[in-house]
Amino acid sequence: MEAKIFFGSTEATKEQKIQRLSPYNAKVVSTAPVCDAEDTNKALKIAQQAAKAAKNTTLSQRCSWLLDVASKLKEQKEDMARTITDEVGKPITFARVEVDRCIETITLAAETMRTMHGETINTDAMASGKKTMSFFRREPVGVVAAITPFNFPLNLIAHKLGAALVAGNAVVLKPTPEAPLTAYKFAKMFIESEYAIKDALSVVYGDVEVGSALVSSDIPRVISFTGSVPVGNIITKSAGIKKVSLELGGNAATFIEKTADLQLAAKRCALGAFVNSGQVCISLQRIYVDDAVYEEFASLMTQETKKLKVGSPYDDDTFMGPLIDDDACDRAMGWVESAIEEGAVAMLPPRREGRVFYPCVMCEVRDDMAIVCEEVFAPIVSLVRVDGFDDALLRMNNSPYGLQFSVFTNDLNITKRAIDELEAGGVVINDMPTLRFDIQPYGGVKLSGVGREGPKFAIEEMTEIKSVVIC
Repeated sequence: MEAKIFFGSTEATKEQKIQRLSPYNAKVVSTAPVCDAEDTNKALKIAQQAAKAAKNTTLSQRCSWLLDVASKLKEQKEDMARTITDEVGKPITFARVEVDRCIETITLAAETMRTMHGETINTDAMASGKKTMSFFRREPVGVVAAITPFNFPLNLIAHKLGAALVAGNAVVLKPTPEAPLTAYKFAKMFIESEYAIKDALSVVYGDVEVGSALVSSDIPRVISFTGSVPVGNIITKSAGIKKVSLELGGNAATFIEKTADLQLAAKRCALGAFVNSGQVCISLQRIYVDDAVYEEFASLMTQETKKLKVGSPYDDDTFMGPLIDDDACDRAMGWVESAIEEGAVAMLPPRREGRVFYPCVMCEVRDDMAIVCEEVFAPIVSLVRVDGFDDALLRMNNSPYGLQFSVFTNDLNITKRAIDELEAGGVVINDMPTLRFDIQPYGGVKLSGVGREGPKFAIEEMTEIKSVVIC
């Protein structure tokens, strides 16, 4: 099936197209037009005009719009899940979970916007002031440019579209080249809704040329990007004076303290390290284990990893399917082989079948090895010995990334210190750092990004505050 361009509410295509092959079996699963800067600028100009109308629509209409899409998505859940599996190889069970989360995300965006409001201000609070009627309110920014990645090709679109559209903006979406059909089907639900705001959503496909045109244009007021640090750096330098929200890479870590429930920790760490084949920004990559329980935990972690079914993403009981492409597999094997050469031990021998890379637990890893210094974005987790929490704290924070960390412990003092002293956008106690609820603020510090997602917090990013004084 072919994904189509949306120039506002109007479908279009182009002669030049690109095929998307399944990461699992290399079959053609979708095609999409190849857009260029001219197409992007056309979509932006349409959005610029549509934003004027969108701003003047009622909140009731915009909330009904999102809820109507949520209803349609619920009806077409299995088709959408299958499309996700086709295009990015996500196991079908987890693709269904992503659809469910998407439904919740856009529903929550509608419910959140109903209750967001401004405040009155006491302008006579200081001696230099006087009594007035003063307040502030939130207004849409105008045009939002949304750029999304392959690992959650539906729900990460929802986090951007839901917040932007319900706030009264127009959006130009550039979805990942790996999942054009997923984005097209989702966008079509918005555009064909009876509550749709004409031309408020456009969709263009492409990579560097399209992304550069979006970011450098003077039309968008907000750039909302989820992706890699190098691209985030380029966006920051070329965006100009506009809001930029970046959800970038991570190198998620946890600490296994000696009082922790080791069986629970191993089970949750195996899930956090290997779900979605490790292709998650908050995928667990570094496990710092107290020396007193290192051997026991390493054994439990290996046992839990062996239980995970790896294979066809179309089987309901498959936990882990393929990586996104051959380059990702080559990089993963390179990480493991390099670590072994430097003295690390693979508890499970590295194994690859096509683009399916089997989960790998690496022990006796040191902090100076590349496998823990960089984001691997693959099903590889490293266990590092530490001498207590102070040692772990220094090592966890000694990273250019700071998205999410966690600690497994039954020591209240360590819990409080972890919350206070870990340098990350999120801290989880007694679960994997890969845990995320869509209602929460989500984002990082350091190179992991700026700004926050989660409907309430994204709406704040995609609105401006207007201050009013009536004398």
